[in-house]
Amino acid sequence: MSKKNAYLMEEMSWLEVEEALETVKVAVIPVGAHEQHGPNLAESCDAVRAREYSKVVGERMYPKVMITPTVNFGISFHHLNFPGTISLLPETMISLLRDIVKSLKHHGIEKFLFLNSHGGNEATLDTAIVTLKEELGVKAAHIKYTLLAPEAIKKHVKSDSSGHSCEREVSEALYLAPEIIKQDELTQGEVKDFPYSLTMQNKGPIKVTYDFEEWTENGALGDATKATKEFGKELVEESLTNLEEFITDFIEN
Repeated sequence: MSKKNAYLMEEMSWLEVEEALETVKVAVIPVGAHEQHGPNLAESCDAVRAREYSKVVGERMYPKVMITPTVNFGISFHHLNFPGTISLLPETMISLLRDIVKSLKHHGIEKFLFLNSHGGNEATLDTAIVTLKEELGVKAAHIKYTLLAPEAIKKHVKSDSSGHSCEREVSEALYLAPEIIKQDELTQGEVKDFPYSLTMQNKGPIKVTYDFEEWTENGALGDATKATKEFGKELVEESLTNLEEFITDFIEN
């Protein structure tokens, strides 16, 4: 078990799970990805951050939540031209999440939070939570947890293009999982002019399919050399405070 009180399923026996289910109201399912993160971070970055952040959520919300094993793969087609990236089909991810939720519902859990660390998963998770409600009758939600820390991001992120292997993501890793950082390789993203105006990449409203090498030469955005552990801690603490408020409401309603 964790040094602090937290229900982490991957460390528990069935007897411990049975006892925990007397108080657990929500299963938190960490969802990551396995994809390139430029020169700065290991390809496991999103899965590791989802796992480690979820552990802190488990400590903050003990004994009302249980943290499941991490979903280590996600929707990463746009990174496939960088070696090592592994991507799921959206329908594969939805099927996997359905099976996880169906199993946990069998044990008596009725509410589920997908704690996501990869932007490419968001559209699939939108569909997944609707599908799970209609097919299994459960309540489900998902959040990309960094969206719950706007003040910390506004304070520390100064790059025009950020969001992947950047000062924000590397700062999170410095605080949550420094072992995945390639300390001797930290560098700025080699950002290109994205070919379409009015797209999300150019801070517009339109989403378009693209390959990540259209946006960056080295697979990174922003400036990882500006990352600090202090920024990572501020981001995690701000997002935790906001997430605790949501989970409390989610349990009661």
